[in-house]
Amino acid sequence: MRVTLVRHAEVEEKYKNCYNGHNRVGLSENGEIQARELAKKLDVLKFDAVFCSDLRRAKESIKHSMHAKDAIFTNKLREKSWGKHEGLSFDEIIAQGEVEYIDFLQWIEALDGEPYEEYIKRVEEFFLEFLPSLNKESVLVVTHAGVIRVLMSIIKNITLEEAFGISVKNGSSVVFDFKEKNFIEE
Repeated sequence: MRVTLVRHAEVEEKYKNCYNGHNRVGLSENGEIQARELAKKLDVLKFDAVFCSDLRRAKESIKHSMHAKDAIFTNKLREKSWGKHEGLSFDEIIAQGEVEYIDFLQWIEALDGEPYEEYIKRVEEFFLEFLPSLNKESVLVVTHAGVIRVLMSIIKNITLEEAFGISVKNGSSVVFDFKEKNFIEE
């Protein structure tokens, strides 16, 4: 099975570089352009199944594609919830004075919201249990950078910190080949 993973297009200006989590953030003007370009790229491909995060920015990223009509929208593909820190930048969180940054793992565990272990388990279950059970050849998944990076951490057997150092640009895609157990940039 080949899974084409797409990160949603660029978000509204005030939410760029923020911990957006489950916020219902929409796309920026540039994000709309990215979504239209993404549709052109995706519409020449055939998929046996299409899954999309149920959050607004992901839905808006696929809406111009012919594959949108076949999409199954699911909360299993949501970004991690950051609770009361959602919509805030790193600097804004630090300025609140409640959390300090010591290192990557301490930071993500100190922030409010969905526990990281539950988030990782959710990603693992969707990609390594649910998708393979479908017996499909080609699947499209429209999701978030965090979800893609967590999957990379699991598959490549690298730390979360290393995975979160990997650039996953808005509106970009990467293919995960289950048979080869590797990622192929498109």
